[in-house]
Amino acid sequence: MLDDARHYLLTTPEKFDIVTSDPIHPWVKGSATLYSREYFEMCRAHLNPGGLVTQWVPLYESDLATVKSEIATFMDVFPNAVLWGNLDLFSQGYDLVLMGSTDPFRIDVDAVQQRMDRSSRIAESLREVGFHSAAELLGTYAGQSGELRAWLAGAEINRDRSLRLQYLAGMALNSGRAGAIYSQILARSPFPENLFSGSAGQMNAMRKSFTQWRTE
Repeated sequence: MLDDARHYLLTTPEKFDIVTSDPIHPWVKGSATLYSREYFEMCRAHLNPGGLVTQWVPLYESDLATVKSEIATFMDVFPNAVLWGNLDLFSQGYDLVLMGSTDPFRIDVDAVQQRMDRSSRIAESLREVGFHSAAELLGTYAGQSGELRAWLAGAEINRDRSLRLQYLAGMALNSGRAGAIYSQILARSPFPENLFSGSAGQMNAMRKSFTQWRTE
């Protein structure tokens, strides 16, 4: 079914295990409404217990004020949010995925690996983008709300009645600051002992992957 994302969430009684949002850049007319506090509140209201919301955040063609606004707005609704990173061909920051839930996260690395092992389709899909294990995939961890709160102080919260983000993003068009922004985030995000659990072997692999991802 095809429908406008906001209209669908406003009118459906359904609840979901996962709501994923991958809109275009917020400087494109109309798309800033998919980065607003009210939109994220709608997403949260339609989650099943333990459900997840993910949101794409571009670092390229953006600047610090824009990225901070996007992350701060999401974390205003999901205070336990986690960030996952991505690199471009030159190992610079490219974009992020924000992940939020109504409940605190605790990720069992062994359970994720078992899920990959049970599904050849999942494993093959991840191999196509360079991930061969749960540790490699989860090693893309970039930060979480508690670590970034001070960094986000003063960031503008994007609201439906202002949509300030659209103008911030428009002023940052054609900016080449992705690597510098990503570095600022990583500098505030040590290995999260509170987030991951697993066997000794998996946790060692996680720490190795976490370190390699940040030094590539």
